[in-house]
Amino acid sequence: MRRTATAATCAASLFVAALAGCSDSSPGEAYGPTSSSASPSTAATVDTKSAGKLGSILVDDKGNTLYLFLADKKNKSNCTDACAKAWPPLLTKGAAEVGKGADKKLLDVTKRSDGHEQVTYNGHPLYYYAGDTKPGQTNGQGLDQFGAEWYVLDTKGNKVEG
Repeated sequence: MRRTATAATCAASLFVAALAGCSDSSPGEAYGPTSSSASPSTAATVDTKSAGKLGSILVDDKGNTLYLFLADKKNKSNCTDACAKAWPPLLTKGAAEVGKGADKKLLDVTKRSDGHEQVTYNGHPLYYYAGDTKPGQTNGQGLDQFGAEWYVLDTKGNKVEG
């Protein structure tokens, strides 16, 4: 499923808000850093949660949905600058922690181009979506933004279509 019109509108809104200095009220604020320049103070945790028709998907320790970006390479993020504002990376301080339902063997950390450590799962760098305004939302599912599509991940670390 591709939703490019909505994606473009969301990305434009986020970009305008960022330029206006409205980061305190941006939708992604509750979900982690709104840019890749934020530094985490603790280890990130990857957990799982049932998401209806999408099945059991990866979330953080607060239940916020995590996504993969099809333009990324194995353990290498290709989402920076404006992309990282709309899709904040899941950053960690030190090794990431495994929560209920996640597989420790699939959990790792990679260094981003800005020097921060980003959590990966099955080789996929993990991100939040700024358009998700509360835990459990999956508004980023299937969006085509910044040159590729975005998907939630199942417990094996594979993209979930649907």
